[in-house]
Amino acid sequence: MASTETPFTIAIPDSEIDLLRKKLESTRFPDELEEAERDYGVPLADLRRLVEHWRGGYDWRPHEAQLNQEFPQFTRDIEVEGHGTLNIHYVHKKSEVADAIPLLFVHGWPGSVIEVRKILPLLLQVSPDHPSFHVVTYSLPGYGFSEAPKKKGFADAQMAEVGHKLMLALGYNEYVTQGGDWGAMICRTMAQLYGPKHVKAWHTNMPFAYPPHPIHRPQLWLKHVLFKYNARDQARLERTKWFSDRGSGYLHEQATQPQTLGYSLADSPAGLLAWIYEKLYMWTDDYKWTDDERPAASVRIYYEYVKIHGLPSEWTKNLETVVPTGYSYFPKELIGFPKSWNTAGFPNVIFEGDHDSGGHFAAYEVPEMLVGDLRKMFGKDGPAFGVVPGKTGYA
Repeated sequence: MASTETPFTIAIPDSEIDLLRKKLESTRFPDELEEAERDYGVPLADLRRLVEHWRGGYDWRPHEAQLNQEFPQFTRDIEVEGHGTLNIHYVHKKSEVADAIPLLFVHGWPGSVIEVRKILPLLLQVSPDHPSFHVVTYSLPGYGFSEAPKKKGFADAQMAEVGHKLMLALGYNEYVTQGGDWGAMICRTMAQLYGPKHVKAWHTNMPFAYPPHPIHRPQLWLKHVLFKYNARDQARLERTKWFSDRGSGYLHEQATQPQTLGYSLADSPAGLLAWIYEKLYMWTDDYKWTDDERPAASVRIYYEYVKIHGLPSEWTKNLETVVPTGYSYFPKELIGFPKSWNTAGFPNVIFEGDHDSGGHFAAYEVPEMLVGDLRKMFGKDGPAFGVVPGKTGYA
């Protein structure tokens, strides 16, 4: 029996907002450095600016009202194998097209359902020139307004189970998915676990690739050794190296000591701002410091994922899915690989979109480009047209 859907409205108590401001007023900062601070971590000037903005210049209520107006929000209980029942927060908005394509959008860290904000109206758009989508997105357990898991071992498979069971509960027995960051991992896992019966295709703006290997990918390895890459592929490799060497400190800390971080994140709003800055400093709207548990819960997936799948260097060994796959490439993505690495030996990669601008949070940075790729992939002339039986996306 499906669980009951309950309408949800964001309503942060005044007492919590007052406490947040008081905490920010008492923030203590470390000493300044004469040299360039960015090499050491979050620049002090930037964090001072953020703290001051949140303390006196940021009015939460208009944002709260706008989110409640834009997003039809709900909660329902989802049973997760081995973890009991969790209360899940989600957004669900249907297209006017009856045969629209059901699409699950999955956010990452430090994101939230807010990531769908700019692409939502575009995906719902009705036109004879492109398909329309019924859109669902959910706050991952431990994020936003979804209940945090209480037991260890809650990783990508469990996040995928929640998303899949939510889609079934909403009446979408067959659907497609899209995501970046953790959403890329979770969407891939959903395709592996629930495709092709339920997940009919998936798309990501953060493709992972298995590198050339003399035994496992010999032809690709020979090309890698003998030939040079074009400028875009070379830039992707250089950016990946930079991220590995200089930009992934947050990842390794969360993957090894998430609970240690949790104490600071739960008690110090400035600490939370600083930590989120490590990845993208303005993505804080839905990371409510007011919840003394969730900031810690949101970083545990790194630990759980590494415990199951190994260190990041091992994450590229289980990439194949049995359903059609689409990739979009944006030049400022945190990591990237030559396009041949993504496609060689993977016949189900049926769509690729390459862009001159955009980065890690493509849904918010370049929404028209991301939605354009989805329209091309699932449109009448696209390689995944009609992949969901009876749901073409056209009136």
